[in-house]
Amino acid sequence: MRTTANSPRPGSGLLGRSRAWPLVLALVAAALGWSAPAGADGDRTGLPEAIDTVLGDSRMEGGAASVVVADAATGDVLYGRQPASRLMPASNTKLATSAAAMDVLGPGYRFTTDVLADGRRHGSVLAGDLYLRGTGDPTLLARDCDRLAAAVAGAGIERVTGRLVADDTRFDDRRLGRSWAADDESAYYSAPISALSVAPDTDYDTGSVIVRVEPGAEAGRRPRVTVTPPNDHVRVDVRATTVAEGGEDALTIEREHGGNTVTVSGTTPVGGSGAKEWISVWEPTGYAAAVFRDALAAHGVRVTGPTRTGRAAPATARRLASHASMPLKDLLVPFMKLSNNMHAEVLTKAMGYETAGEGGWPAGLAAIGAYLKGVGIDTGGLRQVDGSGLSRMDNFTAGQFAELLRAVRDEPWYADWYRSLPVACDPERMTGGTLRSRMCGTPAALNARAKTGSLTGASALSGYVTDAGGRELVFSIVLNNYLAASVKPLEDAIVATLASSGDGGTVTAVRPGAARTAAGTASGDGDAECSWRKPARC
Repeated sequence: MRTTANSPRPGSGLLGRSRAWPLVLALVAAALGWSAPAGADGDRTGLPEAIDTVLGDSRMEGGAASVVVADAATGDVLYGRQPASRLMPASNTKLATSAAAMDVLGPGYRFTTDVLADGRRHGSVLAGDLYLRGTGDPTLLARDCDRLAAAVAGAGIERVTGRLVADDTRFDDRRLGRSWAADDESAYYSAPISALSVAPDTDYDTGSVIVRVEPGAEAGRRPRVTVTPPNDHVRVDVRATTVAEGGEDALTIEREHGGNTVTVSGTTPVGGSGAKEWISVWEPTGYAAAVFRDALAAHGVRVTGPTRTGRAAPATARRLASHASMPLKDLLVPFMKLSNNMHAEVLTKAMGYETAGEGGWPAGLAAIGAYLKGVGIDTGGLRQVDGSGLSRMDNFTAGQFAELLRAVRDEPWYADWYRSLPVACDPERMTGGTLRSRMCGTPAALNARAKTGSLTGASALSGYVTDAGGRELVFSIVLNNYLAASVKPLEDAIVATLASSGDGGTVTAVRPGAARTAAGTASGDGDAECSWRKPARC
């Protein structure tokens, strides 16, 4: 029987897990400034110095670092620098969210989207309202809406005299997370959260559309603009101009604040590649309803009334069709591999609904906190205000991430969760994820599995790596307040150093310049997750 996240499991937590005590005591020692002890393992003597060498790089001048490396099996800390310092973890926050989701919701959890009828049937006419009810599915696609519409038509309905009602009441109506950056509003990785939304492709960036701009046939013509999926919820204002071949290629695609007009401006040359942007949609519930209404029309079902959003389907409504998402254990793959912010927030609100009957951030964050506390993490020493880490108010320590990485190894769902972590230098996008071009040519390639994290001035990498002696290590590297464009080469160098250690000899630090991408350039993609840059750059 699976226990709830609201109460610690028997034997869980730091007090209940005797193997955790070495990690706890060592973290306390590190916090007090004590050095990691040299022991029988020859690599321990040189490992702290090797990591210190990497962190001494000029790119971290004036910055802050919280770093912990521990033996995954015993909890012995091999390195600790400011393990209790709270820093912005960026997308490493998803480690806590995803682990809690697997415990609270379960690996087999699925979101459902239903079509319901409220009214009487008179042959092919429904005298009443048609409801589209969502429960948060972040992977719902236009083709899924099409299948739902086909099922309505297959039930013999050709006309609905009432309204199309979009029921998004499973979640609250708070769309944006706490302290999310205002200048990210139109970015697809900062899309509003709703229990009913649509994703434009199989990256499953729910609540966004793809805007494609192609140059006109000749100079002076307006560019051709398409929106995927097509819908009348999003309006396009084309102000751009096609210029002669070889002219300036400078297009801007932005959505207005608080509305759904996407403005395309600038110039694009004849024969040029144009541009392609993923743009978030304001009020995603109406967006999903618009896509579904078009699908109904395509299948010969006409809804004569207007669209209404935010109203719950009555208990007497009859289900006509239903669509189920992939199970959570599979949804974790696009979520974690591509660092999908919207998945994190949907899962947070879903946890709130399932544990407290309230589909909002407060209840969801409480469920995450209860899980963390249940596995022995002091939640009084952290702050989490969203599920994704997009907020700059989130604060975690490397020590807390290291404890979590050890604790989840005992969970029955660990194998599925571990599978969701990006793999260093694996070229397959849904395997390597945000690490697919990092640590190539080092002992960490195809070895390290870890979650990345990136915001301006904040970078993190936490996960697992096996050293040269076959010992599995957990590591957490959280770096803040640096001015360099990227410190990811330093993270890669630390992990590569760990992968090459443990053979009983002297540990030599891998120079940050040696941690390269597959393309041969310095790893890292500046101040945003590489998967957040479209088209895909990782």
